[in-house]
Amino acid sequence: MSRIIAISNQKGGVGKTTTCVNLAASLAATRRRVLLVDLDPQGNATMGSGVNKLDVELSGYHLLMEDVPLGEVIVDAREAGYHLVPGNSDLTAAEVGLMQSEQRETRLAARLQPVAQDYDYILIDCPPALNMLTLNALTAANAVFIPIQCEYYALEGLSALLETIEQIRDAVNPGLEIEGLLRTMFDARNNLANEVSQQLLDHFGDKVYRTIIPRNIRLAEAPSYGAPILKYDKTSRGAIAYLALAAEMVRRAQPPVQQPDEPRVEALGS
Repeated sequence: MSRIIAISNQKGGVGKTTTCVNLAASLAATRRRVLLVDLDPQGNATMGSGVNKLDVELSGYHLLMEDVPLGEVIVDAREAGYHLVPGNSDLTAAEVGLMQSEQRETRLAARLQPVAQDYDYILIDCPPALNMLTLNALTAANAVFIPIQCEYYALEGLSALLETIEQIRDAVNPGLEIEGLLRTMFDARNNLANEVSQQLLDHFGDKVYRTIIPRNIRLAEAPSYGAPILKYDKTSRGAIAYLALAAEMVRRAQPPVQQPDEPRVEALGS
């Protein structure tokens, strides 16, 4: 059974879509089977995967609103190394339509269930807002992955997201957990960034990934070429960081190794 992870932050500009695309590619590079679901009407994850959002015939809209089977919506983002449910501006109509739909919070969960066993990881790129699309992602997910920029306003956005996660647990998805927090666009020369980073570690402990994504020009350039950083410049600091993140995520998901009990030595003459 796959691990379904919603990558979300209600504050924009924190590297959410960059993380979706590059984490998906890095997990695929470790020979994991990956599906990336683009639920953001901007369609940036789709474009960053090398798929033109304007050319796709079927998108997340058709999956959620027209009951088109998931297998017909999925496209092979061959260059990126994973499968993709494309997103584009049609999702804006889905956001409105879901408000009047039956089972409006659980539609995505129901659509993902038939193919969940075909993937090791299903990553969902959420819009940078709390709306019906984000609610569907959080209802379908096992866990929430939170990219966060180490600055003051990012902490405010994190507080709002944590409140939302608690509400989702209470209402529709009691098993929802926090997968981890990822520090993005990090500049170690910035005192405020270091202070916020330490606050995150103090408050969330092991939930904060040890891997840090640095500010990196090549990482910022890659989306304009429609490619994950591994395809654009695999030697860049950004590519190395996302590969390290994928390895850390896989390592965390593995059950701890049981150490054998030490043999008991009986005392002589007993």
